Amino acid sequence: MKHIFYACLLMVAFSSCTKNFESINQNPNQISDEMLKQDFNLVGSPFSGMLYELHGNQGSQTQEDLCYDSWMGYMNTPTGFVSNKNNTTYYIQWNSYWGREYNNVMSPARQVIRLAKSNNLPLFATWANLIRILSMSRLTAVHGPIIYSNYGSTAASIPYDKESDLYSLFFKQLDTIQTEFNANKSYTGFKNFDPSFKGNIPAWMKVVNSLRLKLALRIVKADPVLAKTEGEKALKDPAGLIAANSDNFLISQLGNIMPVGMICFQWNDTRMGAPMESMLIGLKDGRISKYYAPVNDPALYADHPTAPYKGIRNGAYIINKDDRVPFSTVSTDFNSVQTRRHMTAADVAFMKAEAALRGWALAGDAKTNYENGVKLSFADWGAGGVDAYLADATSKPIDYVDPKDARNNFTTPSTITVAWNDADPNELKLEKIITQKYINSFTNTLDAWVDFRRTGYPKIPNVAKNDSNSDWGVIPANEWIKRMPFVNAERTGNKAAVDAAVATMGTGAKDDIATRLWWDIATVPNF
Repeated sequence: MKHIFYACLLMVAFSSCTKNFESINQNPNQISDEMLKQDFNLVGSPFSGMLYELHGNQGSQTQEDLCYDSWMGYMNTPTGFVSNKNNTTYYIQWNSYWGREYNNVMSPARQVIRLAKSNNLPLFATWANLIRILSMSRLTAVHGPIIYSNYGSTAASIPYDKESDLYSLFFKQLDTIQTEFNANKSYTGFKNFDPSFKGNIPAWMKVVNSLRLKLALRIVKADPVLAKTEGEKALKDPAGLIAANSDNFLISQLGNIMPVGMICFQWNDTRMGAPMESMLIGLKDGRISKYYAPVNDPALYADHPTAPYKGIRNGAYIINKDDRVPFSTVSTDFNSVQTRRHMTAADVAFMKAEAALRGWALAGDAKTNYENGVKLSFADWGAGGVDAYLADATSKPIDYVDPKDARNNFTTPSTITVAWNDADPNELKLEKIITQKYINSFTNTLDAWVDFRRTGYPKIPNVAKNDSNSDWGVIPANEWIKRMPFVNAERTGNKAAVDAAVATMGTGAKDDIATRLWWDIATVPNF
């Protein structure tokens, strides 16, 4: 079973130590000047790989499928890994995203910046800095404080950036990046190294603004003044945002099978998630066939006999793998698709809808943005029936029945409908926006986990089997996982810095899965 390779390789105890990352870098002094200058290859060639690894694609089973894919109910495993006590049930067995992002994004980006500066190719350094922010803004959403401004230090102890400082730095660096891109809109040097936009600088400027808006909304409870300032800056920038599906920021799979397809079809280790079954079937959502495949056994979906799909509960009780292998796979399209959505026009439309609810200037009308987001999503995924879907004010998510083990059944916590109602309170409007954003975010599930922690939406069930304990932190039965701990190599090899980082996370904070990140404020309502 090929998945065992990942399970063994990526156990917590074998995570990489940040202090050693630079030792794997190629020595630029060994590269001749002529090679460096030849078609920009040695400066540009790392970019496709860095973009590919923004999702940590090589380790997707342990860092996505068995983490936020499962926690947010998109996919769940039929396999009872480690005696059915693992990340999906809140007992941490794998923790690999940290090492992958430092080794596969931060390290080559640092090398590119060195080479770009020494060979008078400054815009490659600008682009590399943007990739670093794209990467580290995801990593901090998993762990909290991270090593960023001090990355590359050779000191015995490398300090972490406090989260509030980190976001301020991201915004300042985005200012610089946008200024430098704006002064070089016609530059074509990236063309041969950019599988996303073929070197189109104005397209990357839309990514900068869209990323700024996303990060601004992420911190809206923690620092509402900074959030509004940065969000409005993104909304008013003349370069614009990702607004049409032709603008979508797609990540090339570089000829590889999409991770969810490999895990599903080659290893039989993932299937449709029950929360998505509840949501998509209940709301009569046409995107369901674009995400998942129907099942063949009517007994599996007897609770909704006209909709032949069946998912697995998040954090399910699993006894026999063969019980749930017949459940819904992902669509077979994921065996051949060669791009992965990183940020789309639908995502941005939903961001603008939330910004409008918050009264941010130039955000537009919340209803218009919400409905546009749904339409863009249906078109992007190739689904039909969007007009009837948007008009539906009665259909709601359904309860879930596990035909193999009733311990996994749940009563739907969500009573949301699709149709917009201007008379609804802002809290309900936000729930509709985030629920649709969640549905659209299939294959980019970290963003959904961020939205869920910061807003409480969408409303999804708790895990069926909660194995959290004092080893990694206790999650109460009515709560959900808050973060991933720092990797063991850092806990032992950079302990003083880890302890200092945890201290920045609040009084009594611990390096465990129950500690909230800076922007995840439970005591403040959304409005």
